[in-house]
Amino acid sequence: MYRGLNPFDADDPAAMSYMARSGLMRGPAMRRFDEYFRCYPLIMAPGSERPELNYGSKIFLPPSALQKISQLHVQWPLMMELINGEKGTQTHAGVLEFVAEEGRAYIPQWMMQTLQLDVGDMIQIKSTSLELAKMVKLQPQSTNFLDISDPKAVLEKAFRNFATLTKGDVFNFEYNDEVYEVAVLEVKPETEKMGVCMIETDVSVEFAPPVGYVEPQKGSGTSTPRSTKGGLPAGGLMHPQGTMAQSINYDAIAPNATAAAAGARAVSSHFLNEGHKLNAKKGSKAPTPKPTTPVAGASTNTVPIPRRRTNGPMPLRLPPNKLFFGYEIKPVKTDADKEAEKENASRPHFAGQGQTLRGAVKRKGEGEDKGKAPEKKSNEGHRLDGRKA
Repeated sequence: MYRGLNPFDADDPAAMSYMARSGLMRGPAMRRFDEYFRCYPLIMAPGSERPELNYGSKIFLPPSALQKISQLHVQWPLMMELINGEKGTQTHAGVLEFVAEEGRAYIPQWMMQTLQLDVGDMIQIKSTSLELAKMVKLQPQSTNFLDISDPKAVLEKAFRNFATLTKGDVFNFEYNDEVYEVAVLEVKPETEKMGVCMIETDVSVEFAPPVGYVEPQKGSGTSTPRSTKGGLPAGGLMHPQGTMAQSINYDAIAPNATAAAAGARAVSSHFLNEGHKLNAKKGSKAPTPKPTTPVAGASTNTVPIPRRRTNGPMPLRLPPNKLFFGYEIKPVKTDADKEAEKENASRPHFAGQGQTLRGAVKRKGEGEDKGKAPEKKSNEGHRLDGRKA
């Protein structure tokens, strides 16, 4: 017995709950609460705005409903059955507060859609009892649900606002400023009421594929078979992320790239070792020739590093059935382009004045004297008597 609790007080709901669970009630079967109300969405309820209440399965009833329920000795926790007689739809809900105006009931928006109700329509609300849920099967109504990284933790938090779930409900919850809709396909244990209680119970949740989800297509049998052994697949590594140019690092291996040109010159050279003179002088630092006979203690199993002797870019490693057209496009030359090339070829390319490496200035007349040939002396002889020979 609770402290300060009178178990025989009919006006105290806690006392009635205690009597029902302890078996103190005797006599006729308990009667059910059965009333009609005009339904309105929870966003129109009196008091401060609480939009989070719209993502649950609890309703607001007037204070008079609490007094009637306490006199009827219904079973607790309090569960209600909501019925739309005109459309033949029904669902279940819990009661959060008794603060609604007389004659009104405030229910979540998704529940009004499930019951096919408009604002102000009449709805029948009856008290009922539901079994504790053991399993529920859910189906997301959008593929956006797959973006949730941990749906189990998200649903555990969302179910804190739910007192019941009924087969056929399409409830919603909010996560990261986005509203997700989920349909209830199956509940266990199965009863005629097709509803279960979600309060203080362990529930296993199963998921059906979301609405609009398409299974990824498997690769056709005509594709290039991959190696089943360990290691790299046939064709090399494949890069599914980013563009094809980014995957193969096209900027580095393009023919006009600086890195590719430097690498091509290096690997295409056939003279990569240092030369040796045949007539080495004394004192020169010539390398000591290596002995041809094996030396004790030295390993002779050194494997030479193979050098790449081909020129050009590295080969592309692409997935099967994919091509890459990433080389630069060179347009066809027009007649105007050909005429411009001819004009450039006919122009003189070296029109400047030459300069000496010494940088000395030529003196006047120096060049002219050097250009003239020296005068030859005459070979005529002279006689002693002064006559010409």
